[in-house]
Amino acid sequence: MVGMVPENGHPYSWSAIINGYNPSEMAHCPYPTIYEYLQQQPKSAFGIAGVRVTHIWCDDPKDAQRVARASCIENVVECPPDVIGEVDAVCIPTDIGSEHLDRARPFIELGIPIFIDKPLTDHETHLAQFVDWVRSGKPIMSSSAFRYAREFEICRNGLTKIGGLRLITMTMAKSWERYGMHALEGVYRVLPTGLWDSIANDSHAGREILHARHGSGVDVVFAMAEDMSGGFGCMELYGTIGRIGAQFSDSFYAFKAQLTEFITYLRSGEAGVPFTETIELAKLLIAGIKSREEGGRTVQLTEILPSRLP
Repeated sequence: MVGMVPENGHPYSWSAIINGYNPSEMAHCPYPTIYEYLQQQPKSAFGIAGVRVTHIWCDDPKDAQRVARASCIENVVECPPDVIGEVDAVCIPTDIGSEHLDRARPFIELGIPIFIDKPLTDHETHLAQFVDWVRSGKPIMSSSAFRYAREFEICRNGLTKIGGLRLITMTMAKSWERYGMHALEGVYRVLPTGLWDSIANDSHAGREILHARHGSGVDVVFAMAEDMSGGFGCMELYGTIGRIGAQFSDSFYAFKAQLTEFITYLRSGEAGVPFTETIELAKLLIAGIKSREEGGRTVQLTEILPSRLP
């Protein structure tokens, strides 16, 4: 586990899901919800066979010591490259997309398999570099836990009950840069991939309402607000004869499924998340930022790296 940023406790939770945890130390985790949902799990829920988080580095060395004690990590390193030669793969559990290129570069250039938390990036030129790396055979995976949410899987399985799908809405706390990928991946598996057309971002006073169009004819509306915790991960699907919806709640299930898919990728060499999907999602995120910066203009996905991507 390499990296930790404010308002993100993934080094605690992801490591604990794999290693188990020390209850007396985890009780002091600065993110109380992590301790709460870990306590709710039976002992048998922890661990992935043959896998262990063995090394931790955090931007603040004190954080690394705390995570190591809470999540049973044996080695705290002084700088990220210290894990090279000691581990089989690296997780970057931070969610500031603009930093991911620099955080990942030392490992990718050496061919070390890497998982990068959402979003892969929020910069167009950085996306181009990640694409070049993957095309050259570098093993990179990135996703949001919302891709694996059991709540949204239930919605997808119930689509036949609502007739022809016309509209999807997704509400989310925090900013589009950091949590927009949660919103995007929550709805992404509902619709055919490769057919997203455009997105427009109407932003005002820290709130963002984004309207995305999909080639199937379905409209998707994302509503983001920094303090809208009550709307965290609420998805609604409206059809010609009915509606279905759910709210994300089971973080442990989604995180473990996400980490398990990365481990499967390491063992099989076959990506459970096709990188073409990662590209399309990144283009949506970047186009949403571009739209906001240009006064809400509708941005076509074909505008994002048109000379580099299909």
